[in-house]
Amino acid sequence: MEANFPIGKFRFEGQITKSIIENWINDIEKLPEILRDAVIDLNVGQLDTPYRLGGWTVRQVVHHVADSHLNAYGRFKLALTEDQPIIKPYDQERWAELPDSELPVTISLSLLDALHKRWVTLLRTLTPSDFEKTFIHPESGEVSVGKNIGIYAWHGQHHLAHITSLRSRKGW
Repeated sequence: MEANFPIGKFRFEGQITKSIIENWINDIEKLPEILRDAVIDLNVGQLDTPYRLGGWTVRQVVHHVADSHLNAYGRFKLALTEDQPIIKPYDQERWAELPDSELPVTISLSLLDALHKRWVTLLRTLTPSDFEKTFIHPESGEVSVGKNIGIYAWHGQHHLAHITSLRSRKGW
């Protein structure tokens, strides 16, 4: 796989079953601990190393995951409480350049711990009809709650692989 997509792009075809959703939720639940384990022993120089030429630093990746998952959590809540809400996209590249992306990664790791506890609690209470609810993303169209669970399970693994692949290449 290429450095941009070390685990490939998200793809899912077929029916989203209860078992598939449970696996995705388990991935979301485990991510904060696995991400913490992947970065906690890195020094400042390592945290400030891009995972690929022209890519974000490890530090920016960790902060991006927190930014992205905060946005995702809000989108889930909107989809569950409104009729096909149109969500607001954000410029993730510009967010990664803001000063809070220079903070210690422990800040975003703590945020992810709390956020994922709430998120997983919410996801585990959803009914089959909740999985069918949708929101509208101005750039990618209609997205179901069920598919979005898969997208964010993939998203966490995708960025985790950026970090673990870098560690492997560098021998960290």
